[in-house]
Amino acid sequence: MLLPPLLRLLLRRLLLLMGAYLVLRLGFYVANRPAFLEASSSQLVLAFWHGFRFDVSAVLLQSVPFLLLSLVPAFGRGWQQLLRGLYLVLHAPALAVNIIDSEYFKFIGRRTSNELFTITGDIQRQAGQLAGHYWFLLIPFTVLLGLLWYFYPMPTAQDAEYYAREPRSIRRFARYVLEVAGLALGTVLGIRGGLQLKPLRTGHAFMQTLPVLGHVVLNSTFTFQKSVGYVPVERRTYFTDPAALHKALAIHKPGPRPNAPRDNVVILLVESFASEYTGIENEGQGYTPFFDSLATKGLLFREHYANGRRSIDALPAVLAGLPGLMEGSFITSNFQTDELHGLGELLDRHGYTTSVFHGATNGTMGFNTFAGMAGIQRYYGLNEYPGGAKSPDFDGHWGIFDEPYLQYFARELGKQPEPFLSTVFTLTSHEPFPVPARYAGKFAPGELPIHASIGYTDFSLRQFFKAAATQPWYSRTLFILLADHTSQSQRPDYQNVLGSFKTPLLLFHPGRALPAADVHRITQQADVTATVVDYLGVGNAAQLLPFGYSVFDSTTTGRALFLRDNSHYLVHQDFVTELTATNQVRLYPYRTHNMPAEPLPNPDPQKLKQYGDELKACLQLFTDGLLDNTLYKH
Repeated sequence: MLLPPLLRLLLRRLLLLMGAYLVLRLGFYVANRPAFLEASSSQLVLAFWHGFRFDVSAVLLQSVPFLLLSLVPAFGRGWQQLLRGLYLVLHAPALAVNIIDSEYFKFIGRRTSNELFTITGDIQRQAGQLAGHYWFLLIPFTVLLGLLWYFYPMPTAQDAEYYAREPRSIRRFARYVLEVAGLALGTVLGIRGGLQLKPLRTGHAFMQTLPVLGHVVLNSTFTFQKSVGYVPVERRTYFTDPAALHKALAIHKPGPRPNAPRDNVVILLVESFASEYTGIENEGQGYTPFFDSLATKGLLFREHYANGRRSIDALPAVLAGLPGLMEGSFITSNFQTDELHGLGELLDRHGYTTSVFHGATNGTMGFNTFAGMAGIQRYYGLNEYPGGAKSPDFDGHWGIFDEPYLQYFARELGKQPEPFLSTVFTLTSHEPFPVPARYAGKFAPGELPIHASIGYTDFSLRQFFKAAATQPWYSRTLFILLADHTSQSQRPDYQNVLGSFKTPLLLFHPGRALPAADVHRITQQADVTATVVDYLGVGNAAQLLPFGYSVFDSTTTGRALFLRDNSHYLVHQDFVTELTATNQVRLYPYRTHNMPAEPLPNPDPQKLKQYGDELKACLQLFTDGLLDNTLYKH
């Protein structure tokens, strides 16, 4: 007998969990297969093999209380049933989060982390509708939990006899101590992932030939465990000389604009309004006829990218020029007290009335809190909408349907003293993608659940502009329309790193010609703050973050920054630069919303250094600026 019964029984119970995690990984891959189409069969098999190490770590850490109690050499039925119950109680939440991620990954593009804690209120409010929409996830959860209960190894009579036969003695006690020590050592090594210098981290999963397979390597138990109490950013020390850092940042801040107008500004931040759904960006094949027609009358920037994959990352980027370059959200981080000069503050000094509208429950994703941080004077949520959640316009899930809410928004803008800056964040094109019953069948169903919902949102935008056009402030207003992030994908050419961030940016002014701009420059959400300040000729350049540029700045071709798969990316017109979790710099040729899976084997050394330094400088300013509250000292 190689192992005593106590350890052999424990090993069998842990191996049963490992089998469950293998099934969970397979289910995750099958449910999200379009995200991994670039992977070859050999790469996929290797990813599953590497995942074993992460499963061991997650299972052992999750099992610590169970392991401790399992060391009690008692084989009575009552005690063993108690252990079985603890086994299931400890691992049921872990199984659940992995099963949930098979669907949630489609929306955020990564495994779950500590947002379960940071947006607890939103989860509680939406628990009913989420459970109703994703009820089918209860099936694999129940089956898997039942299988764990059924196949849970119970001790045999021979196991009990093994200890009963041997009299109590120093020798027996010493052997037991060795068993405990061996288990403790194996547990520690398993949790930390081996004997390497640093414990296993999330970033290690992305050290693959194809980084996106890191999501297959990982399991959601591991990512959640690692995010609890995790410092959201790590200090960077790429540059020790401030002058070298400033030079590498490639800062562009245009000077004063003569005869700048005192126009109103309306920012329409449209939920999940990805470029993939528009017709004008896809040779007429889309679900947005109104947006397509409006785009021909304004400036549609063809190379625009979101700075994040979550709604909660959009407001800091759009209203403060702060891209989402960390795993956690700025809104829910400990950095909320850092110095931040948002559009509300910058325009308030020039007599602007400022507001943010969002038809969801007040407090959703902390938008009301961030609006205040950005200097916005007034926040309008579900509480301010006539009737609130009892209104017939309530969608039964998140908040007010887009059409009535945008009509309400248009009316409320008429009450705002001019000049004003106002932002509206729509919500209907969010999962579960509802369409009001009276419009059933009106919008093309498309091939994905979101397509009809996008059609309805586009119709709602048409009705908004129709109502706004009757108001006196309309001709004195710059409209900026963009999305918070992408969502479900059906077009293969968008199913890559760049495509998962490709969204439209449209500037439209019904009353005057806009300044000249290159619509093929690279733009990002973080450009909006600089663009508004530049267009209106207001604000202090020292109170603008250097991550974004004004779209009217002809001295630069623009850039975009984002984080995906534990790598940071910098987009330019010629190349996309990747900075991996291990600080490797890679270069890819740039094409609109389409990036190859493999980097250039022999990149231009000059470009590699130039763009690598620029990306490192941006990341160092972001991380150290948040940690030291020095974002504006560069």
